[in-house]
Amino acid sequence: MNPRPSAEVPRHTRTPQSNRKRIDMKAAVFSKFGDPAEVLEVREVPTPEPGPGEVRVRMIASPINPSDTMFVEGRYGVRPTPPAVPGFEGVGVVDKAGPGLMGRFVVGKRVVVINNKGGNWAEYAVVPWKQARPVPDDIPDDQAATFFVNPATALAMVRHVLKVPKGEWLLLSAAGSTLGKMLVRLGRHDGFKTLCVVRRSEAKQELIDLGADAVISSSEGPVPEQVRRITGDDGPRYALDPIGGEAGTAIFQSLGRGGRLIVYGSLTGEPIQVDPRSLISSRTSVEGFWLGHWMAERSIPGALRLFREIAALIRNGVLAADVGRSYPLEQVRDAVRDAGQVGRGGK
Repeated sequence: MNPRPSAEVPRHTRTPQSNRKRIDMKAAVFSKFGDPAEVLEVREVPTPEPGPGEVRVRMIASPINPSDTMFVEGRYGVRPTPPAVPGFEGVGVVDKAGPGLMGRFVVGKRVVVINNKGGNWAEYAVVPWKQARPVPDDIPDDQAATFFVNPATALAMVRHVLKVPKGEWLLLSAAGSTLGKMLVRLGRHDGFKTLCVVRRSEAKQELIDLGADAVISSSEGPVPEQVRRITGDDGPRYALDPIGGEAGTAIFQSLGRGGRLIVYGSLTGEPIQVDPRSLISSRTSVEGFWLGHWMAERSIPGALRLFREIAALIRNGVLAADVGRSYPLEQVRDAVRDAGQVGRGGK
């Protein structure tokens, strides 16, 4: 495929105009918002050059997260100007550093690539050196590729924001997702109880086998009623929802007095219905969580402690991702189509 003029490719993949000889790479590009399986195409674009404080990473692997597909659809909090390249996380090897001292220390190292503007679904990506975190050798590529988004989100929400105490119920929707399963294992590890909500009754047994304390299906009756039968009239005080709409509303209505709901996604794109009287009389609350904002508030030592915490929990299987099929970049359309299947196995 012929490379397109640099004015038509994403900004982060352009090379300086002073370069007379242009070396191209392959990248998954979308020129308009839409269904990722339809609008993504693999093109040759100029290989990016790192600027001051940046490093270039030769990408090894990158997962498909809901945030990636919503990015392509134009429904994510970060909305690019097409043409653009998706991919917020992944693993690779730093092959070049831009001007500045710190980037040189990670050249040649395998790193977790945190790309908060997108761009990892390509052969090379450029990120600030702080967002290329060296990863321990004993963590395999597939786990390193999924090191950040799900594990850090789970850990930050449960341990650092909600601070769920031992013995308390944590109510969570989308419990059959990769992140949901991490939360179940984290509950077993940290000593809090997980009450999982799934859509399909047949999805319940897998979570029970994984160690969930209780699993209910929204297809079997109103969620608040099912929750009360398990927790009693007091209800749970901690809850998480990435769905919004009717599912998120049911989670909010299930909260006990003083309960806190963290919303960390909006897969339906629909609002959660909140009764003001419940907020007032029951002292319940709803708050949003976005990992990028939360991480921006961490100091460098704090971020390093979080990464060590994640690495330890991946090693013992608590925050390890269930990994499904892998695809080469050229089959990105097949990959996003597979990722969107209900009941698929693994990230």
